[in-house]
Amino acid sequence: MPARKFPIATLPPAEIADVQNHVSPRTIDIDKVGVKNISYPIVVLDKFKGTQHTVARINMYVNLPHRHKGTHMSRFIEILSEYRRDISLKKIGAILEETRRRLNAQSAHIEMSFPYFIEKEAPVTRARGLMEYICNFKGSLDEKGHRDLVVGITVPITTLCPCSKEISQVGAHNQRGEVRVQVRYKRFFWIEDLIRLVEESASCEVYALLKRQDEKFVTEKAYSNPMFVEDVVREIAHRLSQNDNFSWYAIESENFESIHNHSAYAYIESKERGA
Repeated sequence: MPARKFPIATLPPAEIADVQNHVSPRTIDIDKVGVKNISYPIVVLDKFKGTQHTVARINMYVNLPHRHKGTHMSRFIEILSEYRRDISLKKIGAILEETRRRLNAQSAHIEMSFPYFIEKEAPVTRARGLMEYICNFKGSLDEKGHRDLVVGITVPITTLCPCSKEISQVGAHNQRGEVRVQVRYKRFFWIEDLIRLVEESASCEVYALLKRQDEKFVTEKAYSNPMFVEDVVREIAHRLSQNDNFSWYAIESENFESIHNHSAYAYIESKERGA
């Protein structure tokens, strides 16, 4: 038997109900409402190649007064589609402004995390490989027009234990670690420069591709530069504090210990400069 066809009820666009604009029965304001965990292709600025294509996980929110039942979720996606070819530190403010305006909100927020790749040469052979770093942007715009922009990076490092080196007749244990840095800034800066600052603050940096000569180099470099997680966060904090572009920072260093059944961890957060 042929499938039965049921009439589809349609209304002219002007008559479609806008339920989001109905009044909520609860007189309670909502701080953040929006869309979360969007996987989206974006184009970001690359210091050496101009631009880089990557895929981001994005959250977007606005506040919602109690007089509205809901927000217009589709408008977040529309804004994202308009800016996806030029996502950078320079454009976060404009995205927040547009989000607040388009959704008639007092405040707007965006959170974005994505892998960023840098072609890196091995220290001796100069063999090239792609290193992955995780970057994130967090931005907020309040009802007074004040912006709060935070940039974060996750950088793999190598550390060698000073205590192990001191007490051992031969060798010392080392391990791969991870540094997570967040900064507030006054002027545009390159992500690559912040990554380099972190890598220079460890026992040794991590590479995607190493030949035997390179392995010898990084092993000996780490051995000659032993560092606790405490040393790592202090060194990065010292370097960031010397740069007046950064008004605030938070630094985490975690060692995935090679001889212990736990990680070693240290954290430093600065006071806001000028606060």
